[in-house]
Amino acid sequence: MVKRKHFNCLKYIDYLPEIIENPDYVGVNPNENDKSIEFIKKYSKNVLVGVKLEKDGQYLYVSSMYDIQDSKISRRLYSGRIKNANIDNDENE
Repeated sequence: MVKRKHFNCLKYIDYLPEIIENPDYVGVNPNENDKSIEFIKKYSKNVLVGVKLEKDGQYLYVSSMYDIQDSKISRRLYSGRIKNANIDNDENE
């Protein structure tokens, strides 16, 4: 799947835990009926990882991984599809 369509993201495959645990943006795909969440992390390219809930709700899996342009991130922020995931920790110091 990734090898055929989004081979340029293969170099980020080992970063999946970091992308999911510490994303820059988080959102929901409106076409997935609340069964999917999107994580976006900024590296040399912006990488989007789509995670879906399996049909019976037994497990989660990575359904897609691809690069996403800054302009798409801006549009999705404006529309509310994604939100900034960075939390300012200055209050805790």
